[in-house]
Amino acid sequence: MRNSARISAADFRNLNLLGLVHRFLRREPLAAIRAGERAPAIMLKNLDGHRMCLADALKNGSVLAAFFKVNCVTSQFTFPFLQRMYEMYGGSNFTLWGISQNHPKDTRKFTQQFNIKFPVLIDGKGYPASNRYGLTNSPTLFLILPGGRIQTRCVGFSKVDLETIATEAARMTGKPAIPLFKPEDAVPLGKPG
Repeated sequence: MRNSARISAADFRNLNLLGLVHRFLRREPLAAIRAGERAPAIMLKNLDGHRMCLADALKNGSVLAAFFKVNCVTSQFTFPFLQRMYEMYGGSNFTLWGISQNHPKDTRKFTQQFNIKFPVLIDGKGYPASNRYGLTNSPTLFLILPGGRIQTRCVGFSKVDLETIATEAARMTGKPAIPLFKPEDAVPLGKPG
């Protein structure tokens, strides 16, 4: 008879976390769907209760879908920069959506606290959109082109990825590219989500 080793739930979570940290440090992609893949459909309600559909939004141009949790410190760090990007490029040919994994009441508090003005959708019970996108971390961002393909995926906070997305948003909107980060911003190269 073989001796089977048992691992506690806490040890399993710690091993899983160590594996994610190791992959992040080696700059390996996490489990979310990758750039080049077709973006799964999204149909969710925004904070005002209106149904939003990715296919409809893509008719106007590219969509940056930013999945987040309100209590995630990396999401809290990232979203003011997304708001800045929205102020620079949001509108025609570039849509920015926050997609919250939290209750609408908590999400509304988050948008008020961080002065978020772009549309925020609620990924309701069971997280249907998050699951279709294979989310493992928060925040996770997907820049989706009008044809429905994912051009860029960013897991956690990545200064380089956000600069790339902002440059692409400028190109899409025909506006001049403006640096997303100001010299006074204390911005690390990356923060795991």
